[in-house]
Amino acid sequence: MPATWIKYRTALEDVVLAHPRLFPGYREGDVDFDFPHFDNPLYELGRHVDCWGTVWENVERGLDSYPIGYPLDDWAKLATYTPPDPLRDDIFGPRDWGAEAIRLRAAKAAGKLAVGGGLPHGFMYMRLYYLRGFENLMLDIATGDPRLPELLRMVTDYNATVVRRYVELGAEMISVGDDLGLQTSLPVHPRTWRKILKPAYMQILAPCREADIPVYLHTDGHVLEIIPDLVDAGVRVLNPQFRANGLEGLQRIARGKVVLNQDLDRQLFPFATPAEIAAHITEAHAALSLPEGGLMFYAECEPDVPLENIDAICTALERVCRLPDPAALGET
Repeated sequence: MPATWIKYRTALEDVVLAHPRLFPGYREGDVDFDFPHFDNPLYELGRHVDCWGTVWENVERGLDSYPIGYPLDDWAKLATYTPPDPLRDDIFGPRDWGAEAIRLRAAKAAGKLAVGGGLPHGFMYMRLYYLRGFENLMLDIATGDPRLPELLRMVTDYNATVVRRYVELGAEMISVGDDLGLQTSLPVHPRTWRKILKPAYMQILAPCREADIPVYLHTDGHVLEIIPDLVDAGVRVLNPQFRANGLEGLQRIARGKVVLNQDLDRQLFPFATPAEIAAHITEAHAALSLPEGGLMFYAECEPDVPLENIDAICTALERVCRLPDPAALGET
């Protein structure tokens, strides 16, 4: 996280430089420790208003903001509310489709994957409560509020238009993020999720299914019960959290059914010993890997993770994943 760079600065860079197998393209000085990866204003202190009218507040620079103002917290506001234009309005500014087309072509020319997205983290389910407020949305769902379908249509149409445009521009994969789960369960019953949110996902990702383009979905929280539904919608690469879903559940429901970019146990990282971290990564690899592939590892380190543990994570990943030596591949 940017806040981790801000805290550790050159000490963290020393860890990165010590693990070239994990960071083969990194060069000393590549990160500005005062402004690491600040392409998103939500990592900056203060209040920010996005194109939907949601107000965000940041109280810790380098960590994400949280919503504090909801443009549709009162249903009476819906009659005069104008949603953003998906072809014109990006989350914090105008869309530049010409620049995106150039970026996708350049990625292909460089032999890289041309990844489209253009949707903010929390593009569908989370956007509903960014508009209504979480408690309001839960009550809307529980009571079957007759205005909820209009809200769903508004958000779904925006997202579907953006995804279709990226497919038309030649994207080879679509990457999106939506935290669908809580710590131990979904926020609604799986049947309710399938009734209310699965149709939205099916519509949004329809262009990807039609064009046979893989979808990458980051989603925090417990999502085991709906992983098959996400696969139905077009998700081929899933980024689920380890602790919220459990190793046995991931092995039973996800392994071999969808490519895993497995989010390792970031709730363990701040408190574990290096030996416990190594054991965790070894166990996860043994349980989730397959000879034919389909497994990646993702280790997010917040500022509360000690440097020693960050180094231990890197060491364990290099050992378990048997990463190639960049020098052997001709990199300097």
